[in-house]
Amino acid sequence: MARLDPILDRLFKEQGLEAAFESGTNGTLRTRDAEKPLFKMSLTAPQIITAFSEIVPADMRAAFPPEGSVQFGYASTLGAVQIKFEKANGVVKASIIPANLAAAAASAAASPRAAGESAQVVPIRATAGTAMKGAGLQRPRDPRQAMEELLRHMLVKRASDLHLSSQNVPMLRVDGSIEPITEWGEMSNDDLKEMLWTITPDRNKNQWEDIKDTDFAHENERARFRVNCFADRKGIGSVMRQIPAKIMTAEEMGLSKAVIDLCFLTKGLVLVTGPTGSGKSTTLAAIVDYINRNRDDHIITIEDPIEFVHPNKKCLVNQREIGVHTGSFKHALRAALREDPDIVLVGEMRDLETIAIAIETAETGHLVFGTLHTNTAPSTVDRVIDQFPTDRQAQIRVMLSESLKAVVAQTLCKKIGGGRVPALEILMVNGAVANLIREGKTFQILSSMQTGRNQGMQTMNDALMELVKKKIVEPKEAYMKSIHKSEMLKTLEQAGFKVDLQAE
Repeated sequence: MARLDPILDRLFKEQGLEAAFESGTNGTLRTRDAEKPLFKMSLTAPQIITAFSEIVPADMRAAFPPEGSVQFGYASTLGAVQIKFEKANGVVKASIIPANLAAAAASAAASPRAAGESAQVVPIRATAGTAMKGAGLQRPRDPRQAMEELLRHMLVKRASDLHLSSQNVPMLRVDGSIEPITEWGEMSNDDLKEMLWTITPDRNKNQWEDIKDTDFAHENERARFRVNCFADRKGIGSVMRQIPAKIMTAEEMGLSKAVIDLCFLTKGLVLVTGPTGSGKSTTLAAIVDYINRNRDDHIITIEDPIEFVHPNKKCLVNQREIGVHTGSFKHALRAALREDPDIVLVGEMRDLETIAIAIETAETGHLVFGTLHTNTAPSTVDRVIDQFPTDRQAQIRVMLSESLKAVVAQTLCKKIGGGRVPALEILMVNGAVANLIREGKTFQILSSMQTGRNQGMQTMNDALMELVKKKIVEPKEAYMKSIHKSEMLKTLEQAGFKVDLQAE
């Protein structure tokens, strides 16, 4: 829910004429009979900018707020409004007027009494909330147009994922929560398949018919999407993840110096781990981009499918997609050894052979980045070793102790006020940690991380606690994302944060 939704709720319920905001004031709700304060405290310019940036149209967001005046429409669950936003000399003003009143005012201004001058009315676009009947989101009859309209709506709502299922309405994941697009209506298996097939390559259509699963990337003029099509008991289904057109830089993500320093390694294995949807791809893209801007080397990425596109900057970048440019991760990784790479990114280390080749590649003088679906840094080490037969594990422990340089385990947390932020657990493999790996004492790695803060190490609970202290996430959210919950609860309470664990 956008921060302005409660204000819009008041505006319509009290039949208001205008909700006015100005930095340094309490804001005003103007009705036909009175003017009422909107807030108990004065608003700051950043507070107003943050609130309105959540509902600004996607095509205006990059340059928002510009110096001067801008207008746009917004459709809330109660009705449409027209918004005017002004920024000048450090002062921010904003006005929200019901769309019918704004249209009436514009019509009056365009009458002959206005000496030929007319006011421009910006078309109302459903940029958040529920779309209006007859405006905003509509379901075209043409399957290709219908597919692209859903993807457009996904971008407008700033959703990370679009879920499509037979005999169900489309769903969006916004800030980690699933929201139905009820106005679209349910989709039959045949209708949904026809929509999906308009963006699915022939190779993937054939693969879906054979094994009822396929992955590919789709790109339109607005964005790039990672697509999975599958079958369930009701028919065909799909999940589409938005891949931002602009790669977030390491600086924009606020990656620590310890993580950025990994970009300057000449050899070794660095693992970025976390559950599905935890932002691993975004972090890896930021790391590759940093290397691309600061080194003059050869980077090979092996992905399924290619997600973030990296143009050549200071580095030469070759990106290979499984099923399109190569048969499998292990084949591409084996071939990479003959392609003169300096840095290799392995999108997913799925099987024993891929992991073994990745370790071998790291040992032979290359820097390898890879991902695993593990929740903590210590469990990542165990997962790698446990992939191998018992009679090989002692050898792998020695190899891993020499080649593994770091593990970054992450999860995404809901931010206060909307959006999500990553929490990063960081394990740097120093001499002490290497000995623990070699001797099979991985259960002691957590203790080494707690005592290795001066080397850039950080436990997940430390990362979550820092986000709470900075008022970026709620204490309950930090508790829910923690793996070691009893310790997290104790730490929060000792710091004076109350955690209400009752269901809301």
